[in-house]
Amino acid sequence: MPTRRAKSRTRRRLDLASIAVLPAGIALVLLSQFGDGVTIDALLHWPAALIVFGGTTAAVMISYSPREIGRAVGSVARTFLAVEDDTHSLATMLVTLSIRAHRRGAMALEADAEMISDPFLREGLLLAIDGAEIETVRDVLSVESEARDAEDEEPARILEAAAGYAPTLGILGAVLGLVQVMQHLNVPGALGSGIAVAFVATVYGVGAANLLLLPLAGRLRERAALAARRRDMMTHALCAIHLRTHPRLVAQKLRSYSARMPRIEEIASLLASRGPEAPRMSA
Repeated sequence: MPTRRAKSRTRRRLDLASIAVLPAGIALVLLSQFGDGVTIDALLHWPAALIVFGGTTAAVMISYSPREIGRAVGSVARTFLAVEDDTHSLATMLVTLSIRAHRRGAMALEADAEMISDPFLREGLLLAIDGAEIETVRDVLSVESEARDAEDEEPARILEAAAGYAPTLGILGAVLGLVQVMQHLNVPGALGSGIAVAFVATVYGVGAANLLLLPLAGRLRERAALAARRRDMMTHALCAIHLRTHPRLVAQKLRSYSARMPRIEEIASLLASRGPEAPRMSA
């Protein structure tokens, strides 16, 4: 079994593929413009950028606190760290705990609980060991899981809010630009370039929303969904351990979360040969 430090290094490596794909959409749009003879200067306009990006930032800061926005930025950065799906290893560990609890009782899991680093799983297992009512265990886990769900969804909501503001502010920038163009109708030679500059704001708003903000929000929701799925699996397993449900039934239920989980006979054989050892699950 790898050490905790080695596992941490594995989980913290950069997801280079995602980092490379992120600017691909923007690059394709620029490439298509260059193919039509449009220069990069035609797409650069600082007043339009100020309206769209500055206005979007201000609107988001009105809706959310700086602390929430800071957490969202940190969450976006963490989505580019490769995280392996350990659902199958988690399911295997839960079945192992179920086998021990079924054979020796929940009190036999006290040493295992101290080795678990995932707070949700550790606290839930301690509730089962302490002999709390099954309704209490289920309610506590449900409330904590819902709170975690809301916290994990918050960064995605912030990005989706920004994705809603950006195109609208892009239209606002285009309208303001056209107002300026209308003030110079007596100079026909300047109309074409003026209108082009006016619509750069729309390009910024729509591009930022659909090529950056919404894809990042979707990425955050995928991570949140994976975390919620893990908590749901842990809740089912912990309630089954509390009720001393037969490990075969626990394994059958958890297999719906992870088809890669070993068969219960393999888990029991490994438990008998190596002795029980609960892996350190990170939060």
